[in-house]
Amino acid sequence: MATKIQVVFYSMYSHIYQLAEAVAEGARQVEGSEVTLYQVPELMPEEALEKSGAKAARATFAHVPIITPDQLAEADAIIFGTPTRFGNMCAQMRNFLDQTGGLWVKGGLIGKVGSVFTSTATQHGGQETTLTSFHTTLLHHGMVIVGVPYSEQRQMTLVEISGGSPYGASTITGGDGSRHPSENELDIARFQGKHVATIAQRLAGR
Repeated sequence: MATKIQVVFYSMYSHIYQLAEAVAEGARQVEGSEVTLYQVPELMPEEALEKSGAKAARATFAHVPIITPDQLAEADAIIFGTPTRFGNMCAQMRNFLDQTGGLWVKGGLIGKVGSVFTSTATQHGGQETTLTSFHTTLLHHGMVIVGVPYSEQRQMTLVEISGGSPYGASTITGGDGSRHPSENELDIARFQGKHVATIAQRLAGR
């Protein structure tokens, strides 16, 4: 029986989507894993997306289906991706999670693996606060939090500016969004996906 891994993200300018694809790639390296990408619903009006330039960027992942809260119960592990907004998850992700009360009442996510990755505009723009504050919601759901252990030594690099911490993969987009995930950051994301899938299989006894 396959271990079901969901990668659930919100991306505005495709940075988080690029990390999501890397996370999924890593998870697929674990034999017996069934990996699916989903995005959460958009809240911004179309005209605002077009004015900001986000509409064109979002076209690159328009093929990724929109998830509903109840679908989370189908997974053995869920890896969430969100850009940072002032040191917290974005409104789109918060709104989606706020609709999971029905799952919480039923204990629908208890014992499932939860993990998070993120992006910020600047090097110290709240990556760790976003990841750790996101964990609070997952703990309320009874999920088992998995991060990125230091066996992934790429998070310790000092030869370049790079995201990545024990709390999860991350990338730095630059103030204007022109910087895209580096190979080091993508490799950390791949590691996270593989690590989460491995832990999920162990917990499922497969």
